[in-house]
Amino acid sequence: MDPASELVWYVSYGSNMNAERLACYIEGGRPPGALIGYTGARDPAPPRDSAGVMLPGRLHFALRSRVWDGGIGFYDHEAEGPTPARAFLVTIEQFADVAAQEMHRPVQADDPVEALVREDLGPSAPTGARVAVGPGHYETLLRVGERDGLPMLTFTSPVGATGMTATQPTPAYLDMLAEGLRQAHGWDRERANAYFADRGADLETLVA
Repeated sequence: MDPASELVWYVSYGSNMNAERLACYIEGGRPPGALIGYTGARDPAPPRDSAGVMLPGRLHFALRSRVWDGGIGFYDHEAEGPTPARAFLVTIEQFADVAAQEMHRPVQADDPVEALVREDLGPSAPTGARVAVGPGHYETLLRVGERDGLPMLTFTSPVGATGMTATQPTPAYLDMLAEGLRQAHGWDRERANAYFADRGADLETLVA
């Protein structure tokens, strides 16, 4: 099997833009400010590459995170954007293990996400292709594009922003996003805060 066929770009638009936060999903550990820790992936090797990217859809905050105790970032690819994000070059197995931990499922051999990625979201799939792993909030896999001939994939809610009630993210969660935006796009905190406010975060309430 061609080794390149086992690689995908995992695209994060939320806290995993921060490489140290993503490392907790790959290597195991507990991110600063988080309420829970993670077992890590079966393959703890770091991503082979990363790049700042822009997606056409829109970030929004909804529900309540058991990790951050506040609103969670979701990506609505049909809403008006853009959304700054970060793509990490990982194996399909690592993508499946990150997805499992985001979905609060155990990391396991022969994760069904691996087969879904190969069969439904591979090189021949169009941008916008999606497949549901389950009914959960992060259990919809979405192909958001292609880079260097490899699929760019993320996961989000099965419904868009108009189908969810907006909630407020916590300062710790926004700190993670802000650091990810700095790493991926060189944004300072002022620019990051303006972006968060445009996406519905009430910064005055969070700081108070």
